[in-house]
Amino acid sequence: MKELVVISGKGGTGKTSLTASLAVLSDRCVVIDCDVDAPDLHLLLEPHTIAQQPFVGGRKAYIRESACQGCGRCRQLCRFGAIRLKNDVVQMVTAGFAVDPLACEGCGVCVDHCPQEAIELRPQINGRWYVSRCKRGYLFHASLDVGSENSGKLVTHLRRSASEFARKEGLTLLLTDGPPGIGCPVIASLTGASLALIVTEPTVSGLHDFERVLHLCLQLGVPALTVVNKADLNLQMVERIAQSSVRCGAKFLGTIPFDPDVVRAEIAGRSVVEVSDGPASRSVKAIYSAIMERLAQSLDAHQSELVSINVKQGSPN
Repeated sequence: MKELVVISGKGGTGKTSLTASLAVLSDRCVVIDCDVDAPDLHLLLEPHTIAQQPFVGGRKAYIRESACQGCGRCRQLCRFGAIRLKNDVVQMVTAGFAVDPLACEGCGVCVDHCPQEAIELRPQINGRWYVSRCKRGYLFHASLDVGSENSGKLVTHLRRSASEFARKEGLTLLLTDGPPGIGCPVIASLTGASLALIVTEPTVSGLHDFERVLHLCLQLGVPALTVVNKADLNLQMVERIAQSSVRCGAKFLGTIPFDPDVVRAEIAGRSVVEVSDGPASRSVKAIYSAIMERLAQSLDAHQSELVSINVKQGSPN
């Protein structure tokens, strides 16, 4: 099984639009939307939910009213200001004090130092994750609750669940729409992937953030390909991005021109390859073919390596 992760150093480069087109072109695959803080891939793939589960990703302090004697020790020690007088909040009312769940970080200091052992950490539901049937396969996606954290943990859970599902269904391609930037959810999306496709735009900020996320790929040992979206807006910057890509050992795969058909497709809730045969659609199809060729080459190399290992293990000493 191979996993292609589409990422970008910044938001707004067209990463999700490209992922949707690749999902349509791949016919049957498992698609994962790892941008769990602001998921939007479902807007272009018309998913129909077939399963959903709550995501428990953290713990919050809870004060047992019957045991609390209102000494205030927890409030003195809490560095996040999460322990307040009970008239400050309406939830978790106790004998004098209450826990603000939005401020609590679940560090456990109050639990360790409560003289009455009246505080405990309880698991919290941080959001929900979904399995949906979409146009050309299946979509694994999720959404964190407002103010919730542990997006990296949720991304890891999504990828693991999607991989197990793909094996059961006999599907060989995982197509992941990664979050923008270089933070924890991006690292969780990239780790162990077969290939990364970096989508950037021909601007100064696009070049800067492209180089940051490319260096992240190099640190994680994930081979990277580069695509410049809306490339005809600044051809000089495209050349600089191409040079930077080659210099860092990433293959420069190609460009996608600015095309109003992309906007029209998104307004209709479709990918550009479904509604247009214009310049952007043709470029995306060429990029898809190049990606599939690269994945096939890596698969052949992996199989050759396995054969070599088996031969060595079977040979006499």
